[in-house]
Amino acid sequence: MMELIAQNMAPIMFVSLIVFLLIGYPVAFALGANGLLFFVIGVELAPLSNGSINLSWPLLRAIPDRFFGGVVANETLLAVPFFTFMGIVLEKSGMAEDLLDTIGQLFGPVRGGLAYAVIIVGALLAATTGVVAASVIAMGLISLPIMLRYGYDRRVATGAIAASGTLAQIIPPSLVLIILADQLGRSVGDMYKGALIPGLILVGLYLLYVVAISLLKPQWAPAFQADDGAPRGWRPLLAGLIPPLLLIAAVLGSILTGKATPTEAAGVGAFGALLLAAGNRHLNRQILGQVVRATSRVTAMVFMILIGASLFSLVF
Repeated sequence: MMELIAQNMAPIMFVSLIVFLLIGYPVAFALGANGLLFFVIGVELAPLSNGSINLSWPLLRAIPDRFFGGVVANETLLAVPFFTFMGIVLEKSGMAEDLLDTIGQLFGPVRGGLAYAVIIVGALLAATTGVVAASVIAMGLISLPIMLRYGYDRRVATGAIAASGTLAQIIPPSLVLIILADQLGRSVGDMYKGALIPGLILVGLYLLYVVAISLLKPQWAPAFQADDGAPRGWRPLLAGLIPPLLLIAAVLGSILTGKATPTEAAGVGAFGALLLAAGNRHLNRQILGQVVRATSRVTAMVFMILIGASLFSLVF
């Protein structure tokens, strides 16, 4: 029995990780704990594995080098806190709400217009934040009550919000793509170029789904009219659209054209988000404190996951 376990340690380790995650343990600690646990088991079972396990206690000395060399001292990963800061500034300052209102006015008279607005705004937020939590929270808090109030089916409303919120995983500047670029040894610019077209195709498929819903089940996605007191005309619409689009162009354009490194572009994006929030008079000391605390939590979570994954992969 012990020999069978020793010769199948890799699949057992992987299944164990899935079990830990399903139980509810945080990802970072599940990865690290599994790595340490199976390191000890692997060292004890190595004599029974017929050479399939090559673990020994001195291998633990390699762990600090992997932490500091592969994670802490990695310049590419410096883009993570900057992009996180940029996204949370847009969320906390209310600019995401303004953007949704602007797009909502454009699609208001169209059946399913709010769902279109949510998907498009989700894509724009994904291109300015790179953080899934910021997009989903902003969309959920802002648009879900409005959609339900105007008679949208709950499944259509929540599906549009959840799907568009997770676009931040694939549409640049995505934090996931930065981490994948580091792990795969490729440039972040190449990863962004490769993910841009699939991300836009995904947005198009979401929009087509809403079109189908509005044709087959029109009662699920009724038309939406903005409040009578809402500003109308092209000037307020352009004022709500142009600043985020300029921010997207500044960040992604500088990376894709090679004018700036991802870390430099992320710094520019964070500073640009601060300028936009200050220009819209949505920035004060309280909001800035909330942004800094939220950025610290998200960044710490990302780096803890990287450290746990480094330990897990070393043993695996």
